[in-house]
Amino acid sequence: MNIAKLMKQAQQMQAGLAAKQEELAIQTVEASVGGGKVNVIATCAGEVLSIKIDPSVVDAADVEFLEDLVLKGVQEAISKGKEQAAAEMKKLTGGLNIPGM
Repeated sequence: MNIAKLMKQAQQMQAGLAAKQEELAIQTVEASVGGGKVNVIATCAGEVLSIKIDPSVVDAADVEFLEDLVLKGVQEAISKGKEQAAAEMKKLTGGLNIPGM
């Protein structure tokens, strides 16, 4: 086993992981809930970029329903982003579980 070669491979993997994390920070996913009435776009890093709400679900007498839809949409978008990020990282690491990645 060549330690120098192993260290070089580890450094290359680390650089690849950092580049992938930067890519995922701008890659987006979209979640649609309530039959398409609420749409949320987020990055794979978990940053919510936009929320679109169909005016038909805006009811002053039932604000709680709208709040629930928005919350569900945000949660789904973040979940999709995390799943996509995990899949991309798994490709790079060959399935190795690397802490913090």
